[in-house]
Amino acid sequence: MSNNNNNPNEIKIELSPDVARGIYSNLAVISHGANEFFIDFITMAPNMPQAKVQSRIIMYKVSPVRLRSRARRRKAFQKMLRVLPSSCQYIIPLNFTL
Repeated sequence: MSNNNNNPNEIKIELSPDVARGIYSNLAVISHGANEFFIDFITMAPNMPQAKVQSRIIMYKVSPVRLRSRARRRKAFQKMLRVLPSSCQYIIPLNFTL
């Protein structure tokens, strides 16, 4: 069997150092239009009447449905891990996707 690295379904993602550093946010506001979801990441300081949007993500309407589905699968996976005794090693099913 040959090792084919040219998988058409593979996406190579580049993460620049500036993006990898991240932006602190302690509030997210989600709104939507007819075709898009908007997620505004906001930094709020205590006792300050005004807050600043640090970053905005605009997603096509199908993407949040996928995120919700993945979040549910992640919760199921985490629940499965809690059931295992703490003395055993975690066995992760090979077909489990997040």
